[in-house]
Amino acid sequence: MDETNLTMDDFKTELEHSLKRLTEGDLVKGTVIGISDTEVTVDLSYSSEGIIKLEELSNDPRFSIKADVTIGEEITAMILSEDKEGNLLLSKKKADDILSWDKLKTMMTERTVTTVKVSNAVNGGVVTYLEGIRAFIPASMLSLSYVEDVSTFVGKVLKVIVITADKEANKLVLSAKEVLREEEAKEKSHKISQVQKGIVTTGIVDKLMPFGAFVSIGEGLSGLVHISQICGKRIKSPAEVLKEGQEVKVKVLDVKDGKISLSIKAVSDAEEVHEDAVDIPAEYSTGEQVTTGLGDLLKNFKF
Repeated sequence: MDETNLTMDDFKTELEHSLKRLTEGDLVKGTVIGISDTEVTVDLSYSSEGIIKLEELSNDPRFSIKADVTIGEEITAMILSEDKEGNLLLSKKKADDILSWDKLKTMMTERTVTTVKVSNAVNGGVVTYLEGIRAFIPASMLSLSYVEDVSTFVGKVLKVIVITADKEANKLVLSAKEVLREEEAKEKSHKISQVQKGIVTTGIVDKLMPFGAFVSIGEGLSGLVHISQICGKRIKSPAEVLKEGQEVKVKVLDVKDGKISLSIKAVSDAEEVHEDAVDIPAEYSTGEQVTTGLGDLLKNFKF
């Protein structure tokens, strides 16, 4: 602070800070004013400065004092003792052990998405660090698909959420799978919202059910052809006229609540298809046929 611009209130605040008694175990906040290869110097607005030795800065084995600490950064640390020069020896690690769990529990409750870098592979998963706390990501929570070799994730940066934060048990568990699942659902919902009612496209019969057939129409999307929309005649089972793996032409009847309703029967009348496809953007129609692949329909949209 520039002493030439100090007011009486500023002097009073500085005096109070300098006279306050700090004892071992107290948590203090300070501003980084010096960084060396072995320690960080912190201004505590106190009669003496704080020193955080390298070994007291972080639990993360990937921590770099030069890369991960910056001048002017605010740090919260615990007072350990006083050295011969009167400086306070501090520990950021011990402060993190106290403060980080509260933050981690809040992150778990709010399902906060954050990024971590995988440190190493262990039995059944990988280890990383979040808020200075060692965290475990089970193999089953690394990806949407089965992970055979967890070592391939070492060094990767993952988006994760906290799924377990138990301070008493010193247990912090993260999940990348939950984030990927939510992103996939969001992307799928967006794709579905771009599907136009009335379009005719090709699809593959994915699964037959007593009430109809699920047809894959590409781009990871599928819709239901109700048994009443399979053909013009009354049938007791979709298997009477369809088989899994069969390619069919389907018309989008409706898109509602994230579900796509399809019809095979409606495609048979060409005039009907033209009339119902008036909402299709101009670039989708060739003037001859109002059928196309879903990939072509969606290629102009950004996801």
